[in-house]
Formats: sequence, structure tokens, C-alpha cells
Amino acid sequence: MTTEEQHIFSKLKLAIAAKFLENNSASERIEDWKGEEIISFQEDLFDNVKARVSEKWFYTYMKNNAEKLPRIDMLNLLCTYVGYQNWNDFKSQHQTPPTSKKKKVLSKYLWLLLLIPGILLAFSMITTKNNYEFCFFDSIKNEPIKDVILNIKILKTNESPIHEVSDSLGCFKFSSSEKELRFIVESPYYKTDTIVRQFNSNENRIIKLEADDYALMLNYYVNKNITAWKEHREKLSEIFSDDAIIYQLYKQSNTVEIYTKQEFIQKLTIPTRSLRGMEILEKVVVDGKITKLKFTIK
Repeated sequence: MTTEEQHIFSKLKLAIAAKFLENNSASERIEDWKGEEIISFQEDLFDNVKARVSEKWFYTYMKNNAEKLPRIDMLNLLCTYVGYQNWNDFKSQHQTPPTSKKKKVLSKYLWLLLLIPGILLAFSMITTKNNYEFCFFDSIKNEPIKDVILNIKILKTNESPIHEVSDSLGCFKFSSSEKELRFIVESPYYKTDTIVRQFNSNENRIIKLEADDYALMLNYYVNKNITAWKEHREKLSEIFSDDAIIYQLYKQSNTVEIYTKQEFIQKLTIPTRSLRGMEILEKVVVDGKITKLKFTIK
């Protein structure tokens, strides 16, 4: 990110904070936001431009000084949120006009500016980076997987894996000098898959994942307004093994509550909203039935 880009992006962050504070309470500095303030901003952004950013994205670009700008599509959405047409519109109205002093400095070091591209070209020939970009789609719906965060484990030769996550558009980028990229995609709601791709900037960008029927069924029974409780119990009983062990993790207190199959089904089928927003963290399926489940409540 150039100094000018950094300056303009800082102006955008100020504009975002001002826009959010019109109808919400929070610190005036976006870098100080945390917890409920970040969640409220995510909701306000969605209400205005129908887009979401993850908590990791917010920490990377809003709370910290990132080395590069966010993706252009995210910049366009953020600029729309604060009342501009897109990033180019915002940038054109916040650029610092060059002063005569700057022009003199530019002329003085013009030879250096002409020399730099040659140096960069020579350096790139030694350490070429291949820029990979992949977007994940549901294989049945043929739609981007944007509502579920996908965990990506990049496998490096003779190195420990590198862990990444998909962004709010269901995509991820990675730069590597290797001509082949191998990574594992994991999610509670999609089947784990190992992907191998040769570098090609125009092909194999779309990766389709198969949904995990067990996780989707469980999510359906937890979050839908089902009134046929007897049938509801029977369906849940078919999903779980008789000796299944279910763990509920409480993020705030770092405690764990353990349920048997019957206790968990009883908890699910009581007409209450206490389990709405359940997030599956881990599950084990043996012989077509869930034998182990870990979950938390968002």
C-alpha cells in the first residue's frame, strides 16, 4: 500500500466510523471497536449494502495497519456505505493535490524512478510469486458459500501447514513461488476436501464443495420453527447414535456442558430460542450416525 493509498484509506475509515455513529453508540476511533460494537457494525453494513465482513477481516483492515488495501469489491461496498459511488469516486475526492515542492523532489529523483522498474523486473525474475485466488460454491445450489466460514489448511513441502479462512465473498487469495498449490478445505457444514491446483490465473478458480447432510439437517431442526415435536424427535433420533456424546462449549466462561443423546434431543425439542444460532464446531459420523458433536451458541 502506497503512502497516498494509506492516507485515502484512513479517510475512508474515518467516514465509516462517522456513518456508523449516526445511528449507533461506539468509540469515535474505529480502531477501538470490539465485541458488540463490531457485531453492530456488521449488521449495519448488511442493512445498508447487503454485505458482510468477518471479524478477522475487521481486525486485519480496520483495527490494524494492513500492508495492502482490501479487495476492490470490498472497497466499493464500503464506499457505497458512506455515500459514494465506489472506491474510485471516494479516492478522486480525497487525493492530496501535489505541491510545487513535491514536483521539485520528483524531478530531482526522476532518474531513480526510471531505474526502479528495471530493478524490480530483475528481482521478479529471481523470486516470482504466483498469485492464487479461489472461490467456493455449493455443489448443489451452485451459489457462493458466503454465510459459512471455511477453514483452509495450505500444505507446504517440508513445512508446517498455513491456516487461512474464506472471506465474506466465499473466496481466498494466496501468493506462493510454487507452481502447484495443495490445501484442505474444512467446515462443519461441508465435507472436507483436499484440493490440488496447478498455477493458472484463468482456470480452476471455482471450487465446488459438497454439503454435509448431517450438519445441515441438525442446523435445520435447531433453527426452524417446527411444531410437530413428535416427528421432530424421531428425525433427530435417527441422526444420532444411541451412545453419542454432545459437548456445548461456552466461549465466554471457557466451560463445557456434556449431554447424552436423549438429553440433547430433549433440549432441542423444547419450544425455546435458547439454541437458536447454534454453531457446529466438530462432529464425528460412524456408520451413518453422529457419535460425537461439539457446538457453541453465537
